Amino acid sequence: MVQLLQHSHLHTVFAAATTTIGVGQFPRRRAKFPTSLVLLPRCTSSSSSSSGAPMDANPPTTAMYPLHRCKTIYLVRHAQGVHNVEGEKDHSAYMSPQLFDAHLTPLGWNQVDCLREHVKKSGLAQKIELVITSPLLRTMQTAVGVFGGENSVDGVSAPPLMVENAGHSSRPAISSLNCPPFLAFEACREHLGVHPCDKRRSITEYRALFPAIDFSLIENDEDVLWEPNVREANSSVAARGMKFIDWLWTREEKEIAIVSHSGFLYHTLSMYSRECHPTIREEVGKHFANCELRSMVLVDTSMLGSDSPSYNYPGSIPAGLDLPSDAAP
Repeated sequence: MVQLLQHSHLHTVFAAATTTIGVGQFPRRRAKFPTSLVLLPRCTSSSSSSSGAPMDANPPTTAMYPLHRCKTIYLVRHAQGVHNVEGEKDHSAYMSPQLFDAHLTPLGWNQVDCLREHVKKSGLAQKIELVITSPLLRTMQTAVGVFGGENSVDGVSAPPLMVENAGHSSRPAISSLNCPPFLAFEACREHLGVHPCDKRRSITEYRALFPAIDFSLIENDEDVLWEPNVREANSSVAARGMKFIDWLWTREEKEIAIVSHSGFLYHTLSMYSRECHPTIREEVGKHFANCELRSMVLVDTSMLGSDSPSYNYPGSIPAGLDLPSDAAP
């Protein structure tokens, strides 16, 4: 089981469960992480142990996990898209074919610039090892705008993350140098079906617009997941999100940014926090604002991350008599 924790002044455990429901393939990779200990407050407690023995009347509010069983993820909702503007004025606008694969607005790009500045000033830009993005225009524009390199320079051989004016952006090309790799993945898409803004273009079209994004984990060139007459149920979105979180654990990277959508993030986090204290549940259950970033900690409480720790020091070197103090004569 992988647990999800909010990364703030105190880390809170969100109970989770695995599921077999999902979108696309979830290839597995062995994860290797350094180990120490992190102190994390627990979300729930019980008056008795698993063996039935009574516990302290005031159970601890913290829990300890080896660091190699933890990783940090940075969840980002895309910046303002044209569909957000039209949908706020008239919800039926989400049905408009004119909003197919909606792109960012000029305000959305301003939001991207603000978050990019924050990511750089906070030092987060140097920490992130991988950026995973939903393969829709607005999420990929947000992802490369926030976490990508600087403006692409003529004469540099590396392909750009985004070509000039991609998706009616009026923006210069964005370099793929001096930034983490980018991976497009279908499992973190928005609700599938009905709304044209949530239907993607072909991967062939996207590769031309975002040459340095890795689309290799997407099986079909055309969007075979979106259906014109069937909107994906909230429970299905949540189950897909939980499977996605479990898949993240199989990645080697320890600090990962995920750029996704309001509905996907809301239903996934609501599922993880449903057994938490109401205060935590309320905090986690709030809808993401456009271009909002929240940091979370994943904790492996099963054997998904069963690799041996690499940074632990066994002590007692050189070997010698080593009795616990309460065992001494």
